[in-house]
Amino acid sequence: MTLRTLAAACGAVLFAQFAVSPAAIAADAPSRWVSAWGTALQSIPQQADLPPLYRAPDVAGRTVRQIVYPTLSGNSVRIHLSNEYGRTPLVVAAMRIARSAGGASQASAGAAVTFGGKETATVPPGAQLDSDPVPFEIVAGAPYAISSYMGGEQRLVAWHRVSSQVNYVSAAVGNHTGDTAPEAFRQRFTQFAWVAGVSVEAPSAATVAAIGDSITDGMRSSLNANRRWPDALARRLAQQGDRSTAVVNLGISGNRLLSDSPCYGDALVKRFGRDVLERPGVKTAILLIGINDINFSSTPSRRGLDCDYPHTSVTAADLIAGYQRVIAEAHGHGVRIFGATLTPASLPPQRESIRLAVNQWIRSTRALDGVVDFDAALRDPARPDRLRHGFDSGDNIHPSDAGYTAMAEAIPLDAVVNSTRK
Repeated sequence: MTLRTLAAACGAVLFAQFAVSPAAIAADAPSRWVSAWGTALQSIPQQADLPPLYRAPDVAGRTVRQIVYPTLSGNSVRIHLSNEYGRTPLVVAAMRIARSAGGASQASAGAAVTFGGKETATVPPGAQLDSDPVPFEIVAGAPYAISSYMGGEQRLVAWHRVSSQVNYVSAAVGNHTGDTAPEAFRQRFTQFAWVAGVSVEAPSAATVAAIGDSITDGMRSSLNANRRWPDALARRLAQQGDRSTAVVNLGISGNRLLSDSPCYGDALVKRFGRDVLERPGVKTAILLIGINDINFSSTPSRRGLDCDYPHTSVTAADLIAGYQRVIAEAHGHGVRIFGATLTPASLPPQRESIRLAVNQWIRSTRALDGVVDFDAALRDPARPDRLRHGFDSGDNIHPSDAGYTAMAEAIPLDAVVNSTRK
């Protein structure tokens, strides 16, 4: 036996004795992949006679084209698929990524996306899957079309319901992933499906994860305009010359901190690990959640689909305990977390008192790594329980485009960016 062979044999024995799982190795090693775009998925209610708002398009054997705007540049890209809520395997027969040319048009046929060297991907129920690295240039802020030719039996059972972005399904069955012209894509929908993340190879970069409810999701912002507050934050970073901090939006409209919903996703205390901590390159999170926990206890029960179920009553202490769970989980994974104050929502006195108590805790606690005072940025100085007139989209809860911009301007940029560098 040669000296090299003997050393190798000894090494193999030592490795067998002290082996650690690949997941543990990955957790300790710095990732060269960084999240550049992302969305949080939620299950679609599965019952008869759904309202039109919850009826999914027919995707079996068709091509689905989704438009995404990565916030970080790179020359190699990976697509993250999720079948978190699937009851059957998710089958993608072909996938391509291309620069969008507006609407359903593409600038070129783009690049094929493979999985383990194969064009077809099969993701078991409850599982997730990353594509192979694809050599393809990504420019931060530019639109990209991700086109998926779906298996012949595929159904849509999960989505991100409020995308504020028009996406497309081919009218007829067939593989249209490489089509540059838009003619095949006659059907439109305003959700995201299956594609839960886009990451680029950028070892020196980091990601800020914005997580919360509809106010982070950008409800009532302008369609196809990227006017949500995380979009405005990404633009603010770019305008200041920061090319190494990405922003991903993981808000879900209707989401609650403490309660699951038939329509509005898992409670944030349950989904935080999956939606934030498991994404590559996330170093900082901005948390804005709680107004739906306060409100849904008072919404009337509905026959049929009751999206606000369960109508759980909460106190400020309940919400604070939930925040503390999220903060501890973030810190346990080395992620810094900024707490955002709950914005005005024209609440009646009892519910307003809960909001004010929560905001006082957020502003004063030492458990957080920083505070973003969205309440101060949006409230009417004369009536602080209400949104300022120009910042109100019209429903007394959700900001206008101008309001979302004001939220991004209220973020302490240096503190957030510095937290991603530590």
